[in-house]
Amino acid sequence: MKNISILGSTGSIGTQTLDVISRNKNDYNVVGLTANKNISLLEKQIRMYKPLKAAIADKALFNSLKIAVADTNTEILCGQEGVNEIASEFKNDILVSSLVGIAGLEPTLCAIKAKTDIALANKETLVTAGEYMINAAKENNVKLLPVDSEHSAVFQCLNSNKNKNNINRIILTASGGPFFGKTKDELKSVTLEDALKHPNWSMGQKITVDSATMMNKGLEVIEARWLFDMPIDKIDVVVHRQSIIHSMVEYTDGAILAQMGEPDMRVPISVALNYPEREITEIEPFDFIKNSTLTFDEPDEETFKCLKLAKDALKIGGTMTAFLNGANEMAVQLFLEKKINFLDIGNIIEVALSEYKPVYDYTLQDVYDADKLSREIVSKKSEEI
Repeated sequence: MKNISILGSTGSIGTQTLDVISRNKNDYNVVGLTANKNISLLEKQIRMYKPLKAAIADKALFNSLKIAVADTNTEILCGQEGVNEIASEFKNDILVSSLVGIAGLEPTLCAIKAKTDIALANKETLVTAGEYMINAAKENNVKLLPVDSEHSAVFQCLNSNKNKNNINRIILTASGGPFFGKTKDELKSVTLEDALKHPNWSMGQKITVDSATMMNKGLEVIEARWLFDMPIDKIDVVVHRQSIIHSMVEYTDGAILAQMGEPDMRVPISVALNYPEREITEIEPFDFIKNSTLTFDEPDEETFKCLKLAKDALKIGGTMTAFLNGANEMAVQLFLEKKINFLDIGNIIEVALSEYKPVYDYTLQDVYDADKLSREIVSKKSEEI
């Protein structure tokens, strides 16, 4: 049995990971769970999976959770220290890192230092500190197994030939989100509720808004650069509205390998948890007749400028991608709070990026400093709108 801990067990990826585990109970042993605020769901998970430890990130909720599960044998922790302790647990065979945003950076690094393989669903870990984290993983002989459907697809396609000299390009597919095909004038009047209506995937609010702005795909380009050690000029994005082909790899001989199937996150989760083996997920068989039409379009980087901003930040390098990520997190938060409009997200991020000078050969403190500064600048710019 594999010992597994899940950072962010009450979120979308966390709950789907536990669903995969529930269907294969004899193969997994849950040793650690963490949540941010959702103690009611975390309590249910503690009772069902009986982990050794569980952590609630919000310290104000520690006593409530501890009292609620006092009759169990699970040790309750809290705060960043508690999350890090679970990530550092040497009983872990694999850690599912599915926290939202830069909050996933520190505990993921703790797991790497504990020489634990990572099922990585927190893209910001590599967006904010890609080179640093990749080097740490190599030094500790740790596997970073992608959970994002697009990166999982590339990972699976590369398994047949990992020689970089044979790869012409990586092609990441994008759904286009709820606003594909709309003009800037049309986007001026869209609402938060409109942005949260993703056509194919059920995700948390932040990543759903990122999909609507195309920033999510920009972050995935940055993540792919580090996961697969590919230069940006060998990473393309194509809009594929059906979300059936999850991504592709084109080889130098012209052959293209694509990983496809129903849009269900339990598949890439299972791939990461069971690599290099495969396990039954009970996903409904793919119907080729029902899905007989697959379309592909070029992304509109002028209207959805966040994709281009992410690419530009990657080209600049250093802590610019960490600054980009923090600026985006702050702008999305303001949009979720209905303090700015949809188009303001990209506009504010663009202005903020123009005012920042990145640090090269950076430390983790430089990353956190860039993140803090980006939030301050975006917050200030939002007040000027």
